[in-house]
Amino acid sequence: MTTTAPRLGSALARLLILAAALLGTLLAGAAPASAHAALTGSDPKDGAVVATAPKEVNLTFSEQVAMSADSIRVLDPAGRRADTGEIRDLCSGSVIRYGVGLRAGLPDGTYTVAWQTVSADSHPIAGAFTFSIGAPSSTSVSLPDRTAGGGIVGALYGIARYLSYAGFAVLVGGGAFVLACWPRGASVRPVQQTVVRGWLTLTGATLVMLLLRNPYTGSGELADAFDLAGLKAVLETKTGAALTSRLLLLGAAALFVAVLFGAYARRTDPKEKKDLAFGLGLGGTVVAAGIAGTWALAEHASTGLQPGIAMPVDILHLLAVAAWLGGLTVLLVALYRAPSVERAAVERFSKVAFGSVAVLAATGLYQSWRQVGSWSALTGTRYGQLLLVKIGLMCVLLGIAWVSRRWIQRLADPAPKETAGEDEETEGIAHEADEADEAARAADPERAAGPERAADPEGSPDPEGGSPDPERAAQLARQRAAVATARRKRERDADPERSGLRRSVLTEAAVAVVLLAVTTVLTSTEPGRTEEETARSGAAAGPAAVPDRPVDIRLPFDTGGVDGKGVVRLSLDPGRTGANALHLYVERPNGKPLDVPEIKVAFTLEAKDVGPLPVAPDRIQTGHWSASGVQIPMPGEWRIQVTVRTSEIDQTTIDKNVKIG
Repeated sequence: MTTTAPRLGSALARLLILAAALLGTLLAGAAPASAHAALTGSDPKDGAVVATAPKEVNLTFSEQVAMSADSIRVLDPAGRRADTGEIRDLCSGSVIRYGVGLRAGLPDGTYTVAWQTVSADSHPIAGAFTFSIGAPSSTSVSLPDRTAGGGIVGALYGIARYLSYAGFAVLVGGGAFVLACWPRGASVRPVQQTVVRGWLTLTGATLVMLLLRNPYTGSGELADAFDLAGLKAVLETKTGAALTSRLLLLGAAALFVAVLFGAYARRTDPKEKKDLAFGLGLGGTVVAAGIAGTWALAEHASTGLQPGIAMPVDILHLLAVAAWLGGLTVLLVALYRAPSVERAAVERFSKVAFGSVAVLAATGLYQSWRQVGSWSALTGTRYGQLLLVKIGLMCVLLGIAWVSRRWIQRLADPAPKETAGEDEETEGIAHEADEADEAARAADPERAAGPERAADPEGSPDPEGGSPDPERAAQLARQRAAVATARRKRERDADPERSGLRRSVLTEAAVAVVLLAVTTVLTSTEPGRTEEETARSGAAAGPAAVPDRPVDIRLPFDTGGVDGKGVVRLSLDPGRTGANALHLYVERPNGKPLDVPEIKVAFTLEAKDVGPLPVAPDRIQTGHWSASGVQIPMPGEWRIQVTVRTSEIDQTTIDKNVKIG
């Protein structure tokens, strides 16, 4: 009994609907992508209250970022610019720090620092925080709610990223499938169309990304995609150079496709075809590696740990993905639209896919270690969770591939058809066509005339010397097309093993669609290693001191008595080893000065067993105490203890750790 393959329309529709549902669930639940770089510190700190106006605001990042003239803005309580607009590069070694100068004579109140930049892996990042001079105040500053890289521009850019990966896979994997597995496929039109569409998709997506790059990293307004000045600025960036290089390499890829489906497909001499295949394979590999390198140059692989190793590993990873998933796509097309694909070609692709999976496992393991870094980040960060989803989908895909491999082992060439059966089906189709034609004649009396012409199967001239009947010729053409279609369907459905292989490969392709979507989201998500490092730096007690800048901290207290609640604002200037000036401001919860009988300070460096070093400040005026020449003997994380006495019996000691020097 012959097993009939599923119809392409119904089976493919069901699986693609399932894949689309999974893809929609994934992307709908995805928050706007964080980037590789993250803000790890600032001076002043978020929420800090400083006694005097600082000369500049400094920001520290986990990775290198690209700063523009407007990347850091400082706004006063009324929303006016308080900075000079001059960005200073304060990077030193592995410390990535930038600053912006502040105007002189700034009044007291709460200031807002808004920043937006682009990380080294091409993703935009932005944020805002506040600090106060003298005392906190209300502010009228309203920052935009739009997340960097979000909105409709971010959505379109993300779609273009996905399509670029898909187009690359089909272009590279399809070309590799034809050269390495099925040379005869170079002359099969459905295969040609699939590979060419991969090239068109990748080219179109790259152009869209290039146009959207300016609003994606800047204003977020779609109209800015056609801003020539912004496009010129994009071309000067690393990402712009990578996209431009990709377009140039796609020109070489177009030549590869033209030769593959032109001169190579027409070659009949085995030696000439072999030589041309070697040249195409060598040149195609170079072009494919170059296109893959444009991703490695502009994204995660180019920054962070071991970029010299990570970039070639990333290129290998992308090529392996393309060879597997792109080849799988072309194989699916060949199985459904070119049923004469040989068993040997499918077996060769099975070996190519196995090698690709081995490369994916090795490169993926390295990339996971580099981007995640710890077991806690694997489960506790968004990057790690997405990576687990990707690993799960890979396991599902490998399971389906194992089933496909079993079908390949059982695959046999179609058995010879029985002539009688073929003739019967052909005659049945012809009979149906004749019946349809008779019905048309009954409806049209003019066609009933001249039956002698209808008896001529070739549509030859009638005995009177007239020309062939065009209607009869069209009818015969339809009959021949119906017979050919029936023959192709019978050949396709005759082998149950081939039918099972088609179903298995179709399922693989549907899972691969979702896997590619997860990979796209993963490449635009902040790696787990960076997220954990940022969290640790944010959780560190006390602000990190910057040379030649005062240490400013707030210490709430409650002694339990009358007027026992308040805040101590401590300023240590310049906040480094050697002599420092100490100022303490004691305030009520409403911000007004609070006069206390006594206040004492002690410094302890527990790591070196130094201290406590006591300091007895002098009262300057109500709520203001100070001490000069406070000696900090060595740098480190010092614990500052402040003892506040509000009455004869009510006092408390509060402390905070601060990095000094």
